[in-house]
Formats: sequence, structure tokens, C-alpha cells
Amino acid sequence: MDLYARNETFTSPECVGSQTDAVQNGAGNGSETSNITCGNVSTLLIPQLVRNKDDDHTLRILLYSLIFFLSVFGNLLIIVVLTVNKRMRTVTNTFLLSLAISDLMMAVFCMPFTLIPSILKDFIFGAAMCKIVSYFMGISVSISTFSLVAIAIERYSAICNPLKSRVWQTRSHAYRVIAATWVLAFFIMIPYPIISHLESFPRPDNTTAHQCRHMWPLATAEQAWYILLLLVLFAIPGLVMIVAYGLISRELYRGIQFEMGHKKDSTDVKNGLTSTVSTGSDDGDGCYVNVVQRPHSMEMTNMAASSRAIKAERPRSNTSEAKLEAKKRVIRMLVVIVVLFFLCWMPLYCANTWRAFDDLSAKHALSGAPIAFIHLLCYTSACVNPIIYCFMNTRFRKALLATFSCCAAPCHHRRRRGLRDNEEDVMATGASMSKFSYTTVSTMGTC
Repeated sequence: MDLYARNETFTSPECVGSQTDAVQNGAGNGSETSNITCGNVSTLLIPQLVRNKDDDHTLRILLYSLIFFLSVFGNLLIIVVLTVNKRMRTVTNTFLLSLAISDLMMAVFCMPFTLIPSILKDFIFGAAMCKIVSYFMGISVSISTFSLVAIAIERYSAICNPLKSRVWQTRSHAYRVIAATWVLAFFIMIPYPIISHLESFPRPDNTTAHQCRHMWPLATAEQAWYILLLLVLFAIPGLVMIVAYGLISRELYRGIQFEMGHKKDSTDVKNGLTSTVSTGSDDGDGCYVNVVQRPHSMEMTNMAASSRAIKAERPRSNTSEAKLEAKKRVIRMLVVIVVLFFLCWMPLYCANTWRAFDDLSAKHALSGAPIAFIHLLCYTSACVNPIIYCFMNTRFRKALLATFSCCAAPCHHRRRRGLRDNEEDVMATGASMSKFSYTTVSTMGTC
């Protein structure tokens, strides 16, 4: 991806001289330095400027370090858990494993190579790393986006067409899809190592610094490239996720309506049964002597029948309410997924497209804190995806605990837990035959 930050030196309106802009628009460095000769700058403002820059650098380092740690730690946990536990190797988890690897690549290849050059105002990693980092930045972001789209389509097929999806939703099919996404990502991002170059520029203190920037042969080529990225990696994936999760939410909402209608019918039947049984002795216009069964025996029978009906209805009611709550949680989670995708990536793609068509105004408006905040939003997705897709899932948390406590836990305890999980899997398989029941199990069982 084309991630650029702007590192500015202090200028005042009284400064008269020449300004040399060195714009980093590639390889995540993206520093722009301005070499200005000023003769009338007040020296009283220099200490305050230095303090502000130090505070800004400190805050930036803390935020980048926090997001980097969460991204690396969270995605490594997902990779370990999904690799070690054979029972977790499902179709959806295969896509989640690819997503975790791509997010880990994003954390490793994007964050350090964006933060360090922006702080030092110098790309110190050399010309080869300029091309390599730029290439792997684009690959990691592409694979992450394609994995999110694949997960959305897989969930839609499993929930809205559960019987048909079982024919082709296999792990071998998931492996082929993942391989295709990786090959596509490597192919799409080929221009990055070609256009990425390390350039030198003089600093105000007469030293030489370097910047890794993209050098396009034509302005129209750069504009076409950013429009392509905007469509392929943001607009189209976002639209697919909106449609897929929208249809899933509609299916879940229908399931909620079905469950509520079923619950209401059960309540009506129960009330009607109770009313009929309790008032059965009133038939015959109040002529109780015409009833063959004795009143005391009738009352005992009515009480027993009512008690059995209530006992049978209570677990049914609890299960129905649990399904309703689960479906509501899934709908909220799907909304959060779509909102976070647009929140994390829309500012970056809009900024890159803006800069491709109007470089000067974009640099003027986005320099400093705005572009740094945009970077943080992008990198936040690498630590948010593990939380949304895995750590919020009960089965994944159980597998995580089992993975790291397997040595301390007794064997019989693990066997009992395995039996309980197998029972849950059998229930999930049986429930999948019903659309409305399947939606509860499959959407919550992403890990």
C-alpha cells in the first residue's frame, strides 16, 4: 500500500527562501522534508517547537508500539491455536488462518518501516529494503482484504444456503481459494518494487538523508493505479461485505421472527391446554353430577398435566431465548465488522486518491497528525480482526485455554471436554438441516 507520512520542519510566514520538497509516497516511509532558509525566525519559538515535536514523537511511538504488540501477539496466538488443534481446522478457520498471517505480515512490514523513518526523517534500511518493504506492504494489505471477502462469502453460503454449500465448502476448496488470493495479491502488487526507489536529499544541517518514494513515469499512470486500488481493495470488497452480511442479517432476522412466532404459538397452546383442562368440568351447563370422574381426581389430574406441560415448556423456552439472543449478537457483530472495515481503510484510500489528483492540497491538509492518525487506523485493523473473528468466539477461547494448559490439565479432564465439544458438534450438524437453527450455530462457530 501507498502509505506516506509528512515530517515537517518549522516555518514561519516571515521566512523567505527556497523550499525543497522531498515527498515520500511509498514503502511506508513517506516522509516529506522541507529545506528552508529563514532569516527572521524568532528563536523564542524554537524550544516550544522542540517540546511539541518530542511530545508528538512520544505519543506516536507509544501508540505504534501498542498496536504492534497487540497485532503480533494476537495473530500469533491465532496461528498457533488453529495449527495445533486439529479439531479447529474447519473451512472458516482456514480463511481465518490466512487472515491472521496477512495481518501479522502487515504488522511486521508496515509499522516499523513507517514509524522509524518518520521519526528519524531518514530511510535507513537501504535500497533493497525499499523495494522489498513496499512490495510486502501491498501484499499483506491485499491478502487481508481478500480474506475478509472470502470469509463473508463463505458465511453467506453456509447460512443462507446451508444444504447447497455443504457440497462445495470443503477444506480443499478453501485451500484453493486461499492460494488464488495469495497469487492474485503477489501479481497485483508487482508495480510497487518497480516504481520504488531510494533517493537522497540534503538536510538543513548539510547532512544527507534518504527517502523511499514512488516514481511514476506519468501522472495519469499514478492516478489510474490509485483508482484501481480504491476499487479492488476497498470499494468492491466493502460492497461485497455489505451485501453478504446484509443478507445474513436478514436471514437471522427472519429466524428471530420465526422463533418469536413459535414461542407465541407455544404459549397460546399451553394456555389453551391449561384452560381446557381446568374448565373441562364446567361442561354440561354446570351439572357437575353428570361428570363421571370425581372432582378431586380431576383436580389432581389437571395439576399433573399442567406440571408436565410447564416442565416440558421451560427448557424449550430457555433454548428459544438463547437462540434469539445469539442471533441478535451475531447481527450486531456483523454490523461492527462492516463499520470497522470502512472506518479503518476509507481514510487511507481517500487520501491516496486525493494525493494522486491534487498532490499539493493533499499534502497541505494531511501533513503531520492527520496522516499519522490515518496510518494508525489502518494498522488497527491488524489487531481488531483477531478480536472480532476469534477471541469473541467461545470455541476459540476454549481451544486457546486447552492449547496452553494441556500440560497442566489432567487427561481425563481433557477427554471430558472433548466429549462435550463432540456433542456440541453433533448438535451443530443436526441443527444445520434447519435454516433458522443453522444460522445460530454456524455464525457463532467461526473458530
